[in-house]
Amino acid sequence: MPNPLSAAAQQLIDPQARALAANVRWLQLNLGGALANLNWPVAVLGEGTPLLMLHGFDSSFLEFRRIAPLLASNYQLWIPDLCGFGFCPRPIAAAYGPQLVIEHLLALTAVINAENPSAPLGLIGASMGGAVAIVLARELEQANPKKLQQILLLAPAGLTGKAMPLPPLLDKLGVAFLGLAAVRKGLCRQAFADPKSSVGAAEEEIASLHLQSPGWAHALACFARSGGFAGVGAPLPATPLTVLWGANDRILRPPLRLAAAALLGDCCTELQNCGHLPHLDQPEKVIAHWLNSQPKTPA
Repeated sequence: MPNPLSAAAQQLIDPQARALAANVRWLQLNLGGALANLNWPVAVLGEGTPLLMLHGFDSSFLEFRRIAPLLASNYQLWIPDLCGFGFCPRPIAAAYGPQLVIEHLLALTAVINAENPSAPLGLIGASMGGAVAIVLARELEQANPKKLQQILLLAPAGLTGKAMPLPPLLDKLGVAFLGLAAVRKGLCRQAFADPKSSVGAAEEEIASLHLQSPGWAHALACFARSGGFAGVGAPLPATPLTVLWGANDRILRPPLRLAAAALLGDCCTELQNCGHLPHLDQPEKVIAHWLNSQPKTPA
């Protein structure tokens, strides 16, 4: 089965998604084992300080289609699919889980650093990508405390709580449920603040396109058995951190959000008329917060 991304740049309904897909590079990364000698999709566009952007659970790089054009004039954007998600290759022998996600991103940041040896790096993570960003930030700070410039989390999930691995059979049943067309449409609508005005055929297409990727069900079931990202928020990175929540978030349950807010402290801001995807519901406000939170250069 061919990778569905190959035709996305020409066929996607959403023009911003088509444009982002057209900027995908297929990179070989320094990974071993079952992941060796594979090509990995990363949208790379823009000029300036490198900025790494991490999508959420069972999603893809196309999640950032609305904010990428707003950032590309000032940043070199690196928008990968997380390992095991999106349109990535999924060899059957790989152990899909948090460790593999971080190993893949560390290999990618090595490529970014090689192309931008003296530049700092910005980091944006959405939903589960927020938890991924925190874990990755700690790894990067350990290697080079001054490399990261700033971090923005968008409705972060997985910072608190405990990992709950799904046992065999339940993992496959859960994946089969997530693959149902009606379920995909329902989850897509639930993620937006106002689905009546925000969700149509274009959004539903993007939410489901990556399910056609070879190995989607197997990799997602493996990730579910691993327990995924949970309770990874402490200790927080030393890098300046900004967090945006949607006031109308129907994905992140209130107890988890309250626990995460207690951990994160006063770096959090709530956006009105915004759901679980601030970068889709309120892209201009997300960009404004990102620019306003940039560390100031001493005069």
